[in-house]
Amino acid sequence: MKYNIRGNKLEVTDSINDYIRSKLSKVEKYLDDNDVVEAKVLISAKGKDEKVEVTIWSGKYNIRAEVTNEDLYSAIDLVVDKLERQFKKYKGKISTKRVAKEQPMVPDMEIEDYFEDEEQTIVRRKEVFLKPIDEDEAITQMELLGHTFFVFKNVDTNKINVVYKRNDGDYGIIEAN
Repeated sequence: MKYNIRGNKLEVTDSINDYIRSKLSKVEKYLDDNDVVEAKVLISAKGKDEKVEVTIWSGKYNIRAEVTNEDLYSAIDLVVDKLERQFKKYKGKISTKRVAKEQPMVPDMEIEDYFEDEEQTIVRRKEVFLKPIDEDEAITQMELLGHTFFVFKNVDTNKINVVYKRNDGDYGIIEAN
């Protein structure tokens, strides 16, 4: 795994760097050997709290977790635990799909028996007309609808964008290529 560890308003010492690498090595067992994997770690200080954000990219998936805690080392432990749960859930779903394809279902056996967590289902589909608007109008529309995200066609770039409300109260834009 390739590591990119940096600090924001915080110096990443050798001991912090080594601690992060040793803890993140726990999730390597969930990765395929032939995957090219990059782990991006951002540590930031906000007041007396320490925030650790970890994003792991591979050719198959992107997994992200973030934790805020008063103690930096506790935050690192918690974020790795969160990542492990996500990997287990991901691996469980992949193996369940393989089992379901390879073996016909026995009448009194249900697919939920294979899942560790509750299965997620799509409960609604919606078709939208994307009228070209600017980012400010998209934020206004999102707020009027009471949603945390809004899909729109950007009038400036003519690309499909998603505006979303971040946990810190600010907004983010995702632009599709």
